[in-house]
Amino acid sequence: MAQCQWQPHFQTRLKEDVSWKCRGISINKYKDKSKGIRNWRKRLQMPQCCSSSFPVSSTTWRGLEVGLINSEGKQRGDCEVGCFVNENGWKVRRMIETEQEMRNVAAVQAQAFYEPLLIFNDLFFQFFQAEVLSGLLYRLKNSPPDRYVCLVAEASSDTPEVEQDLVGVVDAMVYRDTDVLQFLPGATEYIYISGIAVLNNFRRRKVATALLKACDVLARFWRFEYLVLRAYEDDFGARQLYTNAGYIVVSGDAPWKTTWIGRRRRVLMVKQVSPESTYIY
Repeated sequence: MAQCQWQPHFQTRLKEDVSWKCRGISINKYKDKSKGIRNWRKRLQMPQCCSSSFPVSSTTWRGLEVGLINSEGKQRGDCEVGCFVNENGWKVRRMIETEQEMRNVAAVQAQAFYEPLLIFNDLFFQFFQAEVLSGLLYRLKNSPPDRYVCLVAEASSDTPEVEQDLVGVVDAMVYRDTDVLQFLPGATEYIYISGIAVLNNFRRRKVATALLKACDVLARFWRFEYLVLRAYEDDFGARQLYTNAGYIVVSGDAPWKTTWIGRRRRVLMVKQVSPESTYIY
């Protein structure tokens, strides 16, 4: 069972031979793939669709890429380069914007959120995975790097027996929904957590816990006080996970959005993140 509901906003349906286009750059058109990726990543650092209250300087962008740095400009000792969290055999880092890694991210989320069908199951799963990939590309294309990030979990050197590259993913995006802000005193924006997914074979092994802790680190780095997510009211396992991570329920979906039309009711859960004065973000 998925740890958090999937709420994609797809603009187009990708086919199997998807042309990897983002912010006007098509990776596939380059004979030198590395050149295409370098140019694409350069474009990803240029805000295009919305202004940010936290502009990315060269220092903060490098800090986000290589992990947190302390007041002396040195990297934190508990995490290797590029890592936000490393504990319980799992490390969490920012997703690398390459074709293969994004396909792997889409595969993890598709497996977690796909509901099997009685007929043509494999075919529909491929379509669903393509739509998940399309949503990921859309978010990358339309979000500055300090407004959206996909974090991925993989085995650390402490778990050499794990051969799977990625075992879990989570999306974090800056939102300013007034219906949510009423529960966040003094806030004008917040980080919304969604798409938390862990491969079936790695459930109950603290992968999701590591992903949530990485979101805490991200919130401090981006100077946000609140993290917000939604969970199904009857998904007691996921709600317990979030409660253990410090989230509390502040509201639920109105009856006309759920009960009256036969949909599962969701609850809104919020966590207030305390800043760590010993580090600069």
